[in-house]
Amino acid sequence: MAESLVQTFLGIFDGLKDISYGKELIVFIISLMPILELRGGLIAAALLGLKVIPAFIICLIGNLLPLPFILWFITPIFNKLKKTKHLNKFVTKLENKALSKKDKIEKAEFWGLLLFVGIPLPGTGGWTGCLIASLINMDKKKALTAATCGVVLASIIVGTLSFGLLRGIVG
Repeated sequence: MAESLVQTFLGIFDGLKDISYGKELIVFIISLMPILELRGGLIAAALLGLKVIPAFIICLIGNLLPLPFILWFITPIFNKLKKTKHLNKFVTKLENKALSKKDKIEKAEFWGLLLFVGIPLPGTGGWTGCLIASLINMDKKKALTAATCGVVLASIIVGTLSFGLLRGIVG
């Protein structure tokens, strides 16, 4: 699923490939996005033929950049949005979806969040992990440290697969 989403975004941003550092910009933008995050960015980097180390750095920065904002600001933003007629259902649905996964984090807090973010499974990642941490009122500094370590762990796992397996298959 992630690879098809990445392919879609590569098509959308295709025009950027020709500018200076365009491929790196595409990878950065993909790494910033919820759902795709670093995992999608590393897949895109491998498909675009970027070198491993620059790809890791770009994806890490792209994935880590929104996390403090999610931790510190998402709950107040959600509370304001829930007061609006049109967005209440959508925000409540997002909260309920995130909170359905809270047991994995709540029991072990730091290690739970680190593993939740770090093991690249569908529906996990820095965005969702920080959203859950914020909704359960986890200590923000502890949550940011755990999410950062999780993103690094995910980068190692996905990078190994993307630059090893994917490059071996695609060429």
